[in-house]
Amino acid sequence: MTTIAAGTPGALYRTIWRWHFYAGLFVLPFILILSVTGAIYLFKPQLDRWEERSFHGLATAGAVSPDVQLAAVTARFPAGRFNRYRVPEQAGDAAMIELGFADGANREIFVSPQGQLLGARDPDDKISETVARIHGSLLLGCLGDWLVELAASWTIVLILTGLYLWWPRPFRAAGTLYPRLSLRGRPLLKDVHRSTGFWIAGLVLVMLASGLPWAGAWGKAFQWARAELGLIEGVQDWKLGASAHHGPGMMVMPASPTASPGGLPLAQFVAKAQEERMAFPVLVTPPHAPQRFGPPTGAVWTVKSEAQNRPLTRQVTYDPMTGAEIGRSGFGDRHVIDRVVNTGIAWHEGQLFGWVNQLIGLLTAIALVTISLLGTLMWLKWRPRGSFGAPPKVDGVRIRWALLITIAMGILLPLFGLSLLILLALDKIRQLRLRRRRRR
Repeated sequence: MTTIAAGTPGALYRTIWRWHFYAGLFVLPFILILSVTGAIYLFKPQLDRWEERSFHGLATAGAVSPDVQLAAVTARFPAGRFNRYRVPEQAGDAAMIELGFADGANREIFVSPQGQLLGARDPDDKISETVARIHGSLLLGCLGDWLVELAASWTIVLILTGLYLWWPRPFRAAGTLYPRLSLRGRPLLKDVHRSTGFWIAGLVLVMLASGLPWAGAWGKAFQWARAELGLIEGVQDWKLGASAHHGPGMMVMPASPTASPGGLPLAQFVAKAQEERMAFPVLVTPPHAPQRFGPPTGAVWTVKSEAQNRPLTRQVTYDPMTGAEIGRSGFGDRHVIDRVVNTGIAWHEGQLFGWVNQLIGLLTAIALVTISLLGTLMWLKWRPRGSFGAPPKVDGVRIRWALLITIAMGILLPLFGLSLLILLALDKIRQLRLRRRRRR
């Protein structure tokens, strides 16, 4: 293998280029999968509405109360426990009533304004949920979640090393901020790769960082710090790891189809939910029902917005006997750290500021796939015949600030740090074997 001495001009540049090369090869398949699935998931509201298209625009004449709708559902599924009622987004839309069963399964049943059952589904079977599971865990459970987090960590390394390589020496706009279209072949591809990578670097870094709080290893470390160090009070309202994009994942409670025995009917609290004018979807949850996050609701009725644009979320609780308001909380009531995390999640999912956020996310995904494929094309087309084509290794490079940055990244990104130690150990073993062969 060709090596370069540490004192050779550009030794540090070639070392970082080598890291960039190998990081790119490792993360390429993950970038393609995560970019495509992430781009699709950006349009979750549109996908969900399209899947429910047959439950919209229904006649409103002869509409019945939510209690009659619930009675029709529990008569059809007597073993189910009433978990929540989703308030129709518009007049003429079907209501969604979710039931939980003793085997842990959940079903979403759609009911017309007149109380007729229109359809039922497993919430995990939605297109958006399937795409999310691929995006979050590659359908491989915890192993897939770790692989995705590892790939995300190395993509951060890829972006940072790419920025170092991008930095012009000396500075010139052509070929740095925009490609020189007069070029042909590899120089043109390199210009497009460099300039496009620069413009999307910040967006990709924000996208990756905003996804870490629900990753398995990083998210659990953050959750531990959040709880054990007493930084934040209250229940964390996002899931971790392979379950982050799964269905509700609720606790199984004793079967009890009635909404509120001895208390006010469901219709009273649906009316209160409509008066609140919360962002869709708005869920009305009966006392002691399991929640998507944390313990059961307790002896209260809960009206809550679970909008993906998390700054719009709100929650109000009511006394089941009198209907009096007991508590109220909104996004602004959370700790600043939780607000930052939830804002990042809303950005990551493309819902922070509507279609503009979706468009930015889509263009970022397309650009990321483009520069990844261009980098691969340049490697495959112009590598020396019979050679792997990796940048030559530089022996003995010791840059204090680079070492400190690497250690800091290993601490901040646990899976990256662990994988780096493994790679260094394997490289050391390989060097020892080469020395022994030479002695022979």
